[in-house]
Amino acid sequence: MPRIAIQNLAELARTPARAAALKIAEAGLQAINTEQAVRSSVSLGNGGATLKVKDLELDLAPFKAIHVVGFGKASCEAAGALVEVLQGRITDGVVIDVKDIKCEPVSAFVGTHPEPSEQNLAATEHIVNLAKGIAVDDLVLVIVSGGGSSLLCWPASECAQGKKLYDDFLRTGAGIEELNTVRKHLSALKGGGLAKLLYPATVVGLVFCDVPGDHLEAVASGPTFKDESTVADAQAILDKYHMEGFALTETPKDDRFFEKVHNVLLVSNGQALRAMAEEAERQGYQASVVSEEIYAGPEVAIPLLKAAAGESVRAALGGGEVRLVVSTNQPGLGGRCSHLALSALPLLGPHDVFLALASDGVDNSDSAGAIVDASTKASAAAQGLDAGSYGRRFDSYSFLKKTDDLLFTGPTGANVSDLMLWLSP
Repeated sequence: MPRIAIQNLAELARTPARAAALKIAEAGLQAINTEQAVRSSVSLGNGGATLKVKDLELDLAPFKAIHVVGFGKASCEAAGALVEVLQGRITDGVVIDVKDIKCEPVSAFVGTHPEPSEQNLAATEHIVNLAKGIAVDDLVLVIVSGGGSSLLCWPASECAQGKKLYDDFLRTGAGIEELNTVRKHLSALKGGGLAKLLYPATVVGLVFCDVPGDHLEAVASGPTFKDESTVADAQAILDKYHMEGFALTETPKDDRFFEKVHNVLLVSNGQALRAMAEEAERQGYQASVVSEEIYAGPEVAIPLLKAAAGESVRAALGGGEVRLVVSTNQPGLGGRCSHLALSALPLLGPHDVFLALASDGVDNSDSAGAIVDASTKASAAAQGLDAGSYGRRFDSYSFLKKTDDLLFTGPTGANVSDLMLWLSP
């Protein structure tokens, strides 16, 4: 049995409705468990003669070596599972994660997120050096997961510009898709650059999709996908937000670099939401996934979920990354999910429950998100806490810590963006 992902589930389940919401959220987290996803999707067939990755099947006879390359918050767990599944077939590899986990014979390095750093550059150099020695008769399994856009960083100019880009974008409220388009044109590896570097080897991309709507090519800014955007597109985005000081480069456009690249979806936001909906139905709630691609601000996202739950649905689910514009130079503590929960408070009915969590377990803090209901309001009133003032200074964590509504999972080893639930019993 998989471990319980929500560490403080018993403490948070103060009412039957809260317990139901937490159980629904737990189902979503279990559905995207990285190790289980690898073991259920990757296998050896025909007595070990073939490699199967979902519907893809490769004859292993032509390959002299199997290498593993990975980057993102699921890379270490996925690499460890691959080592077990492939039963000693892996020659070597390099992965970059935010956690320190061993997965020999794959070398694991720890990087920083959400901003790139010299640490990430040094780790990525190991991937580049491995790629330089890869031949036409090699097979490379590339683990692509959320967080990879900052962890995979090459050359040095990208890392310096990437930090500036992240800081500048944070102040604009621009969408992640725009951020990633520019990232691709600062990098030698993103936007298909890694596929070019690994050419002419055979490449299988194992994609753990953190982009709502299952846009695989956007995960980690698409290192194994041919990029359809251009330098002109990236420059238009910079111009739109009046950002300067970036040196753009074109991504690989030659089809030959991608002829032997196979990208396969292993885990997605949609899988988590479908598992949550199924669990809600098992508990007797009518459930609906309102949207897998909620990118709007809380002022749009919250009424959207509330309206759906207030009809006949009763359990309204959503996924995405709510857009926030941090309007203070000294914000408090907390991330999108805790801020979203705080924003939901004024609209909660006496029996409603709202829950939002970051699927990677890190909501810009040590919490994964929060669950709120009428008891949150009562606790805040008893302590004289003003949700509005905490929200305006982006200090949702401090408020929700005082009301005992923060949700803790620790790093989950998965990342499929954020999960949201409005429950109306």
